Amino acid sequence: MKELLYFLLALILFSCSKKIEPLKPDSIFNLDSEWEKQDGKKIYFSDLKGKVLVTAMIFTSCKTACPRLTAEMRKISEQVGKVDPEDIQYVLISIDPENDTPEVMKAYIKMNQFNEREWTFIRSDEEETRELANVMAVKYKEISPIEFSHSNIISVYSKDGKLAYQKEGLDDNTETIANEIKKQLEP
Repeated sequence: MKELLYFLLALILFSCSKKIEPLKPDSIFNLDSEWEKQDGKKIYFSDLKGKVLVTAMIFTSCKTACPRLTAEMRKISEQVGKVDPEDIQYVLISIDPENDTPEVMKAYIKMNQFNEREWTFIRSDEEETRELANVMAVKYKEISPIEFSHSNIISVYSKDGKLAYQKEGLDDNTETIANEIKKQLEP
């Protein structure tokens, strides 16, 4: 019994002595805003630390740019190929949290046949959404109760939360961003 206690104490001391790398000031994981996922569970960006993040800000009732942005994200995912879900997270972020409820977001994920281990759709309140949009250099403006004008940006964040790459605009040139993601996934 005494040996077991010594072993447990040594294990605790060893685990406490591991050096924990502090986040860089410009890491997205420093944001302390609370978000709601498509399954209704709460999440913080810090919960995704250690994963490469691929993000886009959209809204589900969009009939023009957002479906194309989502299709680009899918194409990028296909070009990156099969990756351990512990290493990557594709994140869709609602700019219309009032209408993009967890049920609506879940239906969008299902309609697009996204694997929920790799794909997350999140929303927060207006203030937190604006803060994140500013961090991501995304501009958006409500032009009617169900329509927004917005930037079409896909961002890639490294495993430590630093912006590694941004793709602006809608086009089919996704190879460069897919290659950047693969680079970020390298050990």
